[in-house]
Amino acid sequence: MASIEELQRIASQVRRDIVRMVHAVNSGHPGGSLGCTEFFVALYFDVMKHDPKFSMNGEGEDLFFLSNGHISPVFYSVLARSGYFDISELATFRKLNTRLQGHPTTHEHLPGIRVASGSLGQGMSVAIGAALTKKLNKDTSLVFSLHGDGELQEGQVWESMLFAPHHKVDNLICTVDYNGQQIDGPTEKVLSLGDLEAKAKAFGWDVMAIADGNNMAQVIDGLNEAKSRTGHGKPIFVIMKTAMGAGVDFMMGSHKWHGVAPNDEQLKVALGQLVEEKDY
Repeated sequence: MASIEELQRIASQVRRDIVRMVHAVNSGHPGGSLGCTEFFVALYFDVMKHDPKFSMNGEGEDLFFLSNGHISPVFYSVLARSGYFDISELATFRKLNTRLQGHPTTHEHLPGIRVASGSLGQGMSVAIGAALTKKLNKDTSLVFSLHGDGELQEGQVWESMLFAPHHKVDNLICTVDYNGQQIDGPTEKVLSLGDLEAKAKAFGWDVMAIADGNNMAQVIDGLNEAKSRTGHGKPIFVIMKTAMGAGVDFMMGSHKWHGVAPNDEQLKVALGQLVEEKDY
């Protein structure tokens, strides 16, 4: 198991991947990808039991579903660097005939991708279905999912949030990337979520928080605590506070970097703020 320091170095390399990928094609979503880097690295390099050889049914291993699929750059980088496919394929991101589409899809058969996630609001439903399948198959492994805070403005999410506690889907850990930003501006201005913790509790979830989702130790501790709460009759709802664009100072905290690629000079500045790449 990697140390916190090693995981932090991997996270820095993942951030380098992200800014390079979106810069190369002048498109993509760097802000949320950078903000969720610690979460993905912690999940795939420490917390989750998974097999890079990849079986679509995922029997006997933990499963992850990315609901806010536009942050595909961080997902692709972590999948590649944890052994699902060759790192060199990251250079094909968003190019013609690539397996690394702007939003993850399944018809290209990219290892690690179990569901297409271009349309927001659907991932929790899929994760619940997978978790129920594991229960029916007496598979004791877990299902993880990630959702954007702006995505919670979708009605289907709240149907899912009613369904999971009612059916005691207690092998499910849903995390919300609570960065307070979406494509049109701060979530509080676009459509406030109100007291999200109180709402999730009222729906019957076991709710917990990760105060700093860009602190690797806090993310690992938080996800491990979430794992310890499974199996007690309630699904787990994790509110993880992050900074959009974390790791690159001119991107941090601004919705303007939700879906904008850095230019040549901005790429140089961003890479200069991140640890030099090494082989992992």
